[in-house]
Amino acid sequence: MTKKTIFDTQVLGHPAGLFVLFFTEMWERFSFYGMRVLLINFLTMTLIGYNPGWAWSTENAGALFGTYVMLLYLTPILGGIIADKITGYRWAVIIGAVIITLGHVSMAFETEVSLYLGLALLVIGTGFFKPNMVSFVSEMYKDLPEKKDAAYTIFYMGVNSGAFFGMMLCGYLAERIGWSWGFGLAGVFMLLGTIQFWFAKPLFGSIGCEPRKQEKKETTNDAKQEEEKLNPFTTLDKILVALSAIIGIGYALNDPLSKIWNIDLFGWAATSGLKGQYVMVIVGLIAFFYLIGSRIMRYTTIVRDRMLTVVIFAFFVVFFWLSFEQGASSLVIFARDNIERELHGNWAVLYNIFNALLTVIPLLLITYVLFLLIKKTYKKIFPAVVVLLVCFSLVWGIASWMLQRDFKTTAYSVSYQAYEQTDTQGRTTYIPITEENRVARPDLKIVERTTIIGVADYHLKVGQEIKLLSKNNKNTSFGYVDAEKEQWAKQRGAELNTDNGLIVAQVKEERDNWVETTVSWFSILNSFFIIALASLFSRWWDSKYNPPAAMKYGIGLLMLSVGFGLLALGSHGVTHGVKVSMLWLVFAYMFNTMGELCLSPVGLSYVSKLVPARMIAFMFGVWYLAVAIGHKLAAVLGGQIENITREYSLSTFFLIFTIVPAVAGVLIILINPFVKKLMHGVRSVSYTHLTLPTKRIV
Repeated sequence: MTKKTIFDTQVLGHPAGLFVLFFTEMWERFSFYGMRVLLINFLTMTLIGYNPGWAWSTENAGALFGTYVMLLYLTPILGGIIADKITGYRWAVIIGAVIITLGHVSMAFETEVSLYLGLALLVIGTGFFKPNMVSFVSEMYKDLPEKKDAAYTIFYMGVNSGAFFGMMLCGYLAERIGWSWGFGLAGVFMLLGTIQFWFAKPLFGSIGCEPRKQEKKETTNDAKQEEEKLNPFTTLDKILVALSAIIGIGYALNDPLSKIWNIDLFGWAATSGLKGQYVMVIVGLIAFFYLIGSRIMRYTTIVRDRMLTVVIFAFFVVFFWLSFEQGASSLVIFARDNIERELHGNWAVLYNIFNALLTVIPLLLITYVLFLLIKKTYKKIFPAVVVLLVCFSLVWGIASWMLQRDFKTTAYSVSYQAYEQTDTQGRTTYIPITEENRVARPDLKIVERTTIIGVADYHLKVGQEIKLLSKNNKNTSFGYVDAEKEQWAKQRGAELNTDNGLIVAQVKEERDNWVETTVSWFSILNSFFIIALASLFSRWWDSKYNPPAAMKYGIGLLMLSVGFGLLALGSHGVTHGVKVSMLWLVFAYMFNTMGELCLSPVGLSYVSKLVPARMIAFMFGVWYLAVAIGHKLAAVLGGQIENITREYSLSTFFLIFTIVPAVAGVLIILINPFVKKLMHGVRSVSYTHLTLPTKRIV
């Protein structure tokens, strides 16, 4: 009798269980990126507006977001250990998914306590979920390594599909209806993804049920034995690990605590020229680098050199992520306040067509995969099939509603009055006259301004008097206020004892062919370009022109520099109220994504190739620490966009992220011969053999 295996039920030549993992990961990425694209925008929006937020400064919002993302990259290390020792992969995924779901539900309430609780739950849940989903795939193909590359490619498409639709749909609901709808939708799909994973257990056999047992392998190769000789952690090593971890986590928590709530855990360490938290960071870095250096030096020459290579790569990855991850912070603010997101005439028609194709074609392809999965598994995992059908029915429904709403939106040209103000530098700004500031500034000139608004659910008449609310923090975009929202604005203004923000306007003309892109729409471009360009880079890496690892790093950093260079050029000379073409941001995302395809997959692959087995867990920790630092720095620096723009210019801000990766890219290209020597024969690998990009894994 032939023994049954997980490969007995196949879809597209792979076990059906892989596609269950595909969809589980897709819904988790849907929830993660769907929330991620909203957070900074929500925190920094004005208290009273078309879609109000918490009116935080970008600096404070960046501090909180940076801490969240930093911890997000550290907890998977602990989650992987717990799964290996206690729970097993399967239960770790379930536990993580449930906690993540609760996190999204908590955030949907939009209160201060619920937001912080939600972020904490997301950090903890991700720690359980992420490392073990990847381990699931690895374990499934442990006896078929020749199929693993293709399996990871399929899994990777699920990752990007989830990110794509999460940012598109959650972002649209949040910006058009309300923030809680976006946060809530992320939680709904995480819950459904968890349920379908649970009901699909029969497809996985015994995979992930019990903690993995480490196999002790003996070898007769003396050189190998010497290379991987034991290097136990000394008491000093353990002290340095603990010290570095405490300081690192302490800084991550203290940064938002000190900026938002004026609670400084490290105030006692402050010097005359340096805040206490930065003093402690320096101490922590010294301790950590001493730990790394001392441990590396205990190995033989070849092992020592290869591990040093990993440290070099980790160092440069910090500079990549501190620029690339502006996409989650400053680029959101830039898209909201400085990009011309209103399209007219033929451009509006082209956008609607492109957006429809961009939405429908990927949905059709993924639905086809779902159909194949259902065809093969509906008898074995019928409840999971039902849940997946519910998921896709919801996605199709929301996507159809989104596209239909954009197509039927009617545009109107409206006029309103504003105060004209000129600052000391000759820059002119316009302050809309509201119901409550009509006589507030008699010293300023009153001018008539015109703008275009889109209305989906009402028909306005020419000459009709209406009310507007600002849709961004620059008073450069406005939305129509119905009776319900008008009443809310008046009550909110009374509660806060401030201007209710209601602007009296008059409809001048009905316009044809107008559409306004959402802020979150630009964030989906990263996933779109990955899917569109991945095959091109794959052919490059598989050709005879496949460059060494250090060169790939350099090329990736330089492409990233080009992307931000375009933004610096496009925003040059931009003054308050002036917006730039969205094409600058589109091309910036294209170059940033090409940089990611060059660099991101390389690092983790080389960690596994260069580091001895006995040290790999520690070095993966080092790697993720570098990634976490890069993300934290990205959020902190991104939070300075308003300060730097106010003091210098928007172009100057983007110039920082042009110069930093350019210098780093040139430097690592120059040291390529030295890096190759340190690798001792470990060759560059093709794209198809690379591990999934770091940012997609966590």
